[in-house]
Amino acid sequence: MTPHTAHPTVPAPLGAALARLPAYPGSMLLVTALNLVLARQLPGDVTQLLQGKRFRIEVRDARLNFDFVWRAGMFRPVSPGTGPDLTLSANAHDFVRLARRLDDPDTLFFNRRLSMQGDTELGLVVKNALDAMELPVLDLAAWKPSAVLARFKGPRHRSKAPLHENH
Repeated sequence: MTPHTAHPTVPAPLGAALARLPAYPGSMLLVTALNLVLARQLPGDVTQLLQGKRFRIEVRDARLNFDFVWRAGMFRPVSPGTGPDLTLSANAHDFVRLARRLDDPDTLFFNRRLSMQGDTELGLVVKNALDAMELPVLDLAAWKPSAVLARFKGPRHRSKAPLHENH
């Protein structure tokens, strides 16, 4: 795609509505996902560099910000306030394409669809660490409401093994 190609964006009225949501619950959801997918895979030298660093993911078209910090071996949500050490900004469509591994960060960066503000050395460390990991590809079909409900329902009649045998 060229930089002049139109990309899907969150409609402005929806972005305005999303901007009114409290930030902390969204940050909690994001760090839960980051901890499940990334935290255990980060090398020790990277986690030392991340210690106490504040990050912000800014979804421009949705007008959402997710603030978090790396502390005590995991990502933790923080309330917005103190400026982050590193901010990554893109539209929702581009973040989804990154998660699905359809685009790489360099391509989006050079096409001005992804921006990084703050500690650029920290940004390069994070980018290089992510590039070196085998990460799962986000499968959007797994998040359709019917698929999510099916995972929560599970088998209706589960056989229960006895807790102990009587002899």
